[in-house]
Amino acid sequence: MFQKPKCWWVNHRQTYRQELEGEYLWSPKKNQNGAKNLSYDNMIRVMPGDVVLSCADAAIRAVGVALGRTREAPKPPEFGSASDQSGTNPGWQVPVRFKELADPLRPKDHASQLAPVLPARHSPIRASGDVNQGVFLAVVPEPMVDKLTELLGGQVEQIAESITRTTGGSVVDDAAEESILQRTDIGPTVKKTLLNARRGQGIFRVNVEQIERKCRVTGLLDRRHLRARHIKPWCICDDREMLDGFNGLLLSPHVDHLFDRGYISFSDPGELLVSKELNQAVLMGWGIALPRNVGRFSAEQCRYLEYHRVQVFGKSNGGRRGPSTGGPEEPEAGVIGEPLVVRTE
Repeated sequence: MFQKPKCWWVNHRQTYRQELEGEYLWSPKKNQNGAKNLSYDNMIRVMPGDVVLSCADAAIRAVGVALGRTREAPKPPEFGSASDQSGTNPGWQVPVRFKELADPLRPKDHASQLAPVLPARHSPIRASGDVNQGVFLAVVPEPMVDKLTELLGGQVEQIAESITRTTGGSVVDDAAEESILQRTDIGPTVKKTLLNARRGQGIFRVNVEQIERKCRVTGLLDRRHLRARHIKPWCICDDREMLDGFNGLLLSPHVDHLFDRGYISFSDPGELLVSKELNQAVLMGWGIALPRNVGRFSAEQCRYLEYHRVQVFGKSNGGRRGPSTGGPEEPEAGVIGEPLVVRTE
């Protein structure tokens, strides 16, 4: 399973507005004199899915989520003469989508609470709560994340979750993929096998096709037009689950979309479950009539389906049971849990 996302603190100076609106962070690679700078080196350590706290004018004013890996890029022209980051060119650029806080936080107002949890080295703020002007980008240690999350009253989780949803989950998959690529306990062949499974290809697809013969919803048999989809999302599976054929379904592309985004799910006996958030016109336009039973699932598949119903269908879209098929009653999925959040430690 992939590592938990890190949390980073960026001290924006004159380029706060440009980077928020442009959805990126940019830094030189080195200082003007050619010396290395830990803040700039940190840019290449940011991973997809990591959370970024943006501090500007002595307050945390925005939360962002990294959407991809760092790449080389010239100094953005919109910086103009406002930037004090005039080191080597090209520099490093990380795609980050930000959202401003409704209630910014001034660290100086909470210095006594933050001081005990500051990192011993390369801290983005001092014990007084003042910004450390010598630090541009710093990792936030777990105790500090917990305290900031508490002080910000849930804003970090809400914003990170909102941004992650706009990516359709791709940023979480990208983070898991990067984690696999960096592993040292498996070789290149195993890495390729696990990454192919993300795309419904390779050994995973072969294993699924030994169990599923057609799309459960449309009945389509031509496998050239069917996608192999994990029931328990690939990004949170262990190595065995990523390749387990019982953790997969063959689905027509439009059904695959609905299942992947949590708009539909299935009960163990095969009842099609439909989210409250799904426009009924979509079902009509795609010829999916309700009620519908797609056939009972095996015991091995049911273990994965339970996860999908609770963690994907129930939490993502406020699911509900589809019209009764005359079978056993299923509990209302919409009452299960709260919205899924991105961990920041």
